[in-house]
Amino acid sequence: MSEQAPSSLSPSTPALPGVRPNVLIVGAGLGGLTMALLLEKSNVPYTILERAPAIKSLGSAHVLAENIAPLFQQLGIYEEFKSLGHLCRTAQMHDEHCHLDFVMDFEPRATMGGGDGYIISRPTLHQMLYSKIPAEKIHLGKRVVALKQDADKVTVQCKDNSVYEADILIGADGANSGVRQGFYKILKTENKLPVSDDVALPFNCLCLVGQTGTLDPEAFPELKKENSTFNSMSAAGKPFSWSTFVTKQNTLCWMVTQYLDQTMSKDEDRFRASDWGPEAAEAMCEEVRHFPIPNGGKPATLGTLIDLTPKDLISKVVLEEKVFTTWYSGRTVLMGDACHKLSPSGGVGAVTAMHDAICLANWINVLPSTKVDKIERIFQQYYEERFPIAQGAFRSSQLFNKINAKNFTGVTIRYIQRNMPAWIWTMLLKKMSLQRPQVSFLPRVEDRGTVPAAAQPSFTHTQAILERTQGAMTI
Repeated sequence: MSEQAPSSLSPSTPALPGVRPNVLIVGAGLGGLTMALLLEKSNVPYTILERAPAIKSLGSAHVLAENIAPLFQQLGIYEEFKSLGHLCRTAQMHDEHCHLDFVMDFEPRATMGGGDGYIISRPTLHQMLYSKIPAEKIHLGKRVVALKQDADKVTVQCKDNSVYEADILIGADGANSGVRQGFYKILKTENKLPVSDDVALPFNCLCLVGQTGTLDPEAFPELKKENSTFNSMSAAGKPFSWSTFVTKQNTLCWMVTQYLDQTMSKDEDRFRASDWGPEAAEAMCEEVRHFPIPNGGKPATLGTLIDLTPKDLISKVVLEEKVFTTWYSGRTVLMGDACHKLSPSGGVGAVTAMHDAICLANWINVLPSTKVDKIERIFQQYYEERFPIAQGAFRSSQLFNKINAKNFTGVTIRYIQRNMPAWIWTMLLKKMSLQRPQVSFLPRVEDRGTVPAAAQPSFTHTQAILERTQGAMTI
């Protein structure tokens, strides 16, 4: 795909159908940073508020493919991304002794969607995006504790008593979003919050993640392979599955999932009170360190990787899952995990958040005025496009999560996957390759996928608005 596809619209001087709103983005995760990059490209003023006092990217790895290639090409960062990522075309499923059970071959997606898949560690991906944001536009140590909005503006107050005002507030602050809690509190007092949105996030899995330092390929032969792979192990009779990913930087990202029984998953307070922090992560490390991992014929365990991982880069998290039905109100809107928290098993959480940013940026770029009714109108358009896609991603993630589930469902899904006819797998791959959105205010890139991309209303409608505006400006 060409990064410099021709277009009549210049990214440096986009057509301006109205005023440029001032935007507050709460959260400097992958979704929030993508949103900021797109606002930067569309000349929309913005400020990022990040609750962490310092940027310390945690997490394991992501596999990004044709679903993100068009956006990165439009932003001019696709070649950098490919240089940092490791080509990945397969997922290998093993038993607890690392004996290969079956292989999921994703190589046909490169032709269907017009782009290969790459494994990249979350810290590396985060740093790549973070480095593109002007330093003066990111404020750290800003935990939002309250918000209010009226006909003229939205105002947020942070824990340090600082106050920020804007025309639009975007909550990209994760599953425990302070922005979501803030405007949900307002909606609840007005009896406008659906009951389904007024409940705690459910979870039935815990996750331990980390990334080693740079490793010696002689000691870890998996690093010598030309292409990376996603290795997943599942233990019969044990409530665990674990995975490893080789990165371009000669590190190994790893992840352990613990499946909770129904009683434990409902006992949320006990887990939140006693199972978090460095001590809890260390205890879980001890519990799983003897689990074996593939290592090119050389013996190795999770403990081998844990010992080679900086302790402050090991984290233990709850794998919450929920799609909220209320995404916006007034001048405030949610994106990413703040409105749809997906299991990492499906591998689409980060991509879904980035796609949210594409859709929302398309509409903000053509906002005709900063009146509340106009802002809510573009939020409605954003919601109508993204909500059903988020629901589909949620169902897909749940299905992938069940591949390693310790019950009859998990056994059945693994049997089906192991014996799946090629034509059904091809059909599934085609479905996976459909979402390849682009922004309408940057030069469109050529889509070389053999499977047509899914319809993207935000692109079609906003491109038409920009073309009409540009035509009027040239008369």
